[in-house]
Amino acid sequence: MMTNLIRSGVSLAALMIAAGAASAADLPRSYKAPSYVAPAYANWTGFYVGLNAGYGFGKSDWDVPAISPSPKGFVGGVTAGYNFQTGMWVWGVEGDIDYSAMKGDATCGTTTCETKNTWLGTARARLGYAGWNNFLPYITGGAAFGDIKATRGAVDASKTKVGWTAGAGVEYAMWSSWSVKLEYLYVDLGSFDCGITCGAAVDNVSFKANVVRAGLNYRF
Repeated sequence: MMTNLIRSGVSLAALMIAAGAASAADLPRSYKAPSYVAPAYANWTGFYVGLNAGYGFGKSDWDVPAISPSPKGFVGGVTAGYNFQTGMWVWGVEGDIDYSAMKGDATCGTTTCETKNTWLGTARARLGYAGWNNFLPYITGGAAFGDIKATRGAVDASKTKVGWTAGAGVEYAMWSSWSVKLEYLYVDLGSFDCGITCGAAVDNVSFKANVVRAGLNYRF
């Protein structure tokens, strides 16, 4: 009697296991857990402020003597701007003011001539394309402002100049209000007449630079 009950129990357990396996086999095999997809940054419209820092390198031509120092050095400062998005296009204006350590010298006769830029600002328009999720590639151009300081030996002269700038960059939205960017600008501040201070009745000193910098912006 006991043996028959044990055999019956084993048989019932086997049937239950077989039924469970068959039910599991009938489950859809194509099911996958849903993966998380980060939402696209859909709207760049708004005011923003930020910080920027990078490196500048360029060329300065002197009339007398005919030398061309190569100013280079750190640049960094603050940025502010406004974007307005229409569809995939982002229209904007941006301004910045930077400290500049760009300087370079060359031998001129028995002494040294140096060109230096101590501050640099721009006021530019921007046009970007927001068709690649959180990325915003853009082109930019406008006015540039800064000083050109020319030193010959122990004497120097400087002047604030207004020139032009143009470039391109890409901005990436990390969260709803924060973004980072990398950009290149070509800056031309023109020239000024250093005159007798630099050793001649007329002595024009020019300043042109390439600026590569990164930035961090916060949008309101």
